[in-house]
Amino acid sequence: MATLDENQGDGSDLETAEKIILRWDSTTSEEAKENLIFQSGDREEVDRYLRAVDEVQRHISSVSISDEVKAASSTIQIAMARLEDELRSILISQTSTFEPDSLLLDSSLASTSSFASSSRTEFEDDNSLTAACDGNNEDDEQQQVDLVLPDGSDSGSSRLSRSRRSNSKSTSSIREIDLVSPEAVSDLRSIAQRMIGAGYSRECVQVYGNVRKSAMETIFKQLGIVKLGIGDVQRLDWEAVEVKIRRWIRAAKVCVRVVFASEKRLCEQIFEGTMEETCFMEIVKGSALQLFNFPEAISISRRSPEKLFKILDLHDALTDLLPDMEEIFDSSSSESILVQATEIQSRLAEAARGILTEFENAVFREPSVVPVPGGTIHPLTRYVMNYLNLISDYKETLVDLIMTKPCRGLKCTNDPNNPDMDISQLEGMSPLALHMIWTMVMLQFNLEEKSLHYKDEPLSHIFVMNNVHYIVQKVKSSPELMELIGDKYLRKLTGIFRHAATKYQRATWVRVLNSLRDEGLHVSGSFSSGVSKSALRERFKAFNTMFEEVHRIQSTWSVPDTQLREELRISLSEHLIPAYRSFLGRFRGHIESGRHPENYLKYSVENLETAVLDFFEGYTTAPHLRRSQ
Repeated sequence: MATLDENQGDGSDLETAEKIILRWDSTTSEEAKENLIFQSGDREEVDRYLRAVDEVQRHISSVSISDEVKAASSTIQIAMARLEDELRSILISQTSTFEPDSLLLDSSLASTSSFASSSRTEFEDDNSLTAACDGNNEDDEQQQVDLVLPDGSDSGSSRLSRSRRSNSKSTSSIREIDLVSPEAVSDLRSIAQRMIGAGYSRECVQVYGNVRKSAMETIFKQLGIVKLGIGDVQRLDWEAVEVKIRRWIRAAKVCVRVVFASEKRLCEQIFEGTMEETCFMEIVKGSALQLFNFPEAISISRRSPEKLFKILDLHDALTDLLPDMEEIFDSSSSESILVQATEIQSRLAEAARGILTEFENAVFREPSVVPVPGGTIHPLTRYVMNYLNLISDYKETLVDLIMTKPCRGLKCTNDPNNPDMDISQLEGMSPLALHMIWTMVMLQFNLEEKSLHYKDEPLSHIFVMNNVHYIVQKVKSSPELMELIGDKYLRKLTGIFRHAATKYQRATWVRVLNSLRDEGLHVSGSFSSGVSKSALRERFKAFNTMFEEVHRIQSTWSVPDTQLREELRISLSEHLIPAYRSFLGRFRGHIESGRHPENYLKYSVENLETAVLDFFEGYTTAPHLRRSQ
């Protein structure tokens, strides 16, 4: 340590040092009370004071006479009180340099998981429907999952991008800034060295910690991090929680990568290997606990499907932050913070897995029995497929989280009351893909059950066709979902909706087309003249009645997909129009030669072709059928 001059041990040096220290004793000098050494601007006076403290401390270390030690210790006590005030003053004057707004908007802080606009498909604005299913949490308590259709107003909100993270540490994500000016750091280090050297480390850490903790609280307020207990978070509406999650992720990146990292560096600069870890933990422990209270509350909150994606956002954010935290909280004294963050990450992962399983059960058990009008797409189908589409956006995360196959349905049970899935052709698929396919299997099973509530059999087939076709189209429209589901299962689904279309045609048109057959029209005698006109009139009359009834009913049915609707019309036209044209051509003359032919020859081929265009339009009231002139 430096002394007052080069003549170490000279008694005059000690006396001079004591005079300098006593001159700045605020208990005896009004001038000393009103002024501060380090803020006086007189660097020579600062140096003189520090050399004085060093000289007195050197003297204490070199003498053994108790009276001299006692006198010098009294002087040191006065000096420590002064340095404590100086330490506090410098720290307080340096607490207003943090500017969080620019950091919150700084995309470089996102590192390996930058913020990007969500590619989520919006949930359609349907009426709410609720389905309950039983599930077990970690304590085997019964839970209920509500399958609620959200309004889609916030489904396109920002989230973390799904880019694959590297397992290697990227130090570029930590961005240390100067919380205190370099000049002030030098002064603070000089003060801390003297206080610790004199045995006043506890007082030094206490003053330093109190001021920096207060500064940390201010920073947290600026970042929008408020004190919320676990109960407070769980009492909030989920819409409000979603907003807080987005803000928390942004703020947590700044807290860890800037604030905590910079605070640690500041401690290292000031305390230089002596008390930096103790001081660092004194400052950040409470704030870190406050920071992680929020994701902890989310991780143990009641599970429901709409929470999955924000839970995954939190999980990904923590996953991205953990390598930085390992670098920052790398000592035994700070290990508890790292352990807490890791445990929360694990609980979030477990919550995500639980929600997926409970979602599958909710899809299977969704209880609505009122048929949707016109056999159109059921709200459950829209919800589930949009949900699975969102899940596919998180496949990079979920592939790592979902390590087990679905617990049910992995082999055919031949039980008509339960869904099953033949996975003989699905070998090699990831557990996540199997979970998603299994969810579709349960959706399809539920839709088949709902189709039974239609009183009109052909409409039940239209309902199945519409909904399974919608599932296929949603898979095809999402590259991520398509990659997970694969061609094999997609071909199976395509076969299902085409089979439903065939069953519809059979249930509707076989009876209609039978009325256009020759059987039963001929009587004994010459083939050319042996047509029963009464039977023929009845046959035309039956066809007209059946076609009018089918047109009246099925023009109110709905096939929302334009291409599917056109294909279905073409298919039925290919059977109906040629049969009617042939029948009309062969027997028209027999009717026209009789009485009131207009009562039987009501429709031309062109009339039928036009009428077919009304089918599956979902009209509220069937349009009028045009007749032959």
